[in-house]
Amino acid sequence: MVLGVLVLAQLPQLVSTYVVQLCISIYANVALATAWAFFSGTTRYISLATAAFFGIGIYALAILNAYLPLPLALTGAAVAGFLVALIVGLSTLRLRGVYFVVFTFGLTELIHQVVNWWSIKNRAVTRYIFTDASRVQIYEMLLAIALFAIAASWYVSRTRLGYALRAIGEDETVARHTGIDTTLVKVLCFAASAAVMALVGAVLTLQYPYVDASIAFNNTWSFEILIAALLGGPGRPWGPAVGAIPLVLLKDLLVGSLYFTIALGLCFVAVVYVLPGGVAPLIERWYRTFDAATLRQVLRIGRRPDSWGWPYRLKLGVKAGMARFNGLWRR
Repeated sequence: MVLGVLVLAQLPQLVSTYVVQLCISIYANVALATAWAFFSGTTRYISLATAAFFGIGIYALAILNAYLPLPLALTGAAVAGFLVALIVGLSTLRLRGVYFVVFTFGLTELIHQVVNWWSIKNRAVTRYIFTDASRVQIYEMLLAIALFAIAASWYVSRTRLGYALRAIGEDETVARHTGIDTTLVKVLCFAASAAVMALVGAVLTLQYPYVDASIAFNNTWSFEILIAALLGGPGRPWGPAVGAIPLVLLKDLLVGSLYFTIALGLCFVAVVYVLPGGVAPLIERWYRTFDAATLRQVLRIGRRPDSWGWPYRLKLGVKAGMARFNGLWRR
């Protein structure tokens, strides 16, 4: 794992600018999807406010960058997302089901219109961003944020806070009766998730010369991240990354085409009807079954003469694992 991180860190020195830009998009989507799943995937409070916090990070950076060094401006963007989510969470996390979904969707549009009105009033519709951040620096920052989001999600899932989040998702009333402060857990995790989204928006904006409200608060982000997390599997810390990577590659392949929107719809249908838990549980089942079947086959064939050789044993083990996997799939 450490070797893989080191390879990814050195990748900009080995590949073209196009690949670096593609990796920037992948890391941004992985971090956003992981942050979304950290709260919504466990508590089952389906949020469509990703674009709202993403845009808050963009505008916070655009404003603070004129007065503060870049590290402080990025920190301020994350804090701005955290504080807004804290206020919103305290007032709205009592809603559940479709009411919470509708509110979070409307929140993005509300903030969009407020920022637009404020920008027009102050004759600052377009915000220019003046930084000396290179593409490699943006790549490294987004890689660090994506790895941090996955590692933090994995760590929290094994703590009391992670168990509390899952208890809220299973039955919030029972969780409250067992002594969990559900309001505190929900609000803090919602705000932490929003802080990561705002930070990703701030870092991703460094590659653009200017932003406006339409770019910052684009609801497309909310739906793409939702589908990526559900496709990969929000129940695993690494699941959202599995869903985000192919969607980014598909978007790059079909950029500017109506087919990408159709592909998103098909992915959503596949999640609902074919893979309700996402791809991650299927990968885990396949890995465990393949590993066990391979081991049994190798041990069984190992009693035969050495003339069979390890390549033949491995080949039969792979066949046994794939046969078992196909049986699970048909179920």
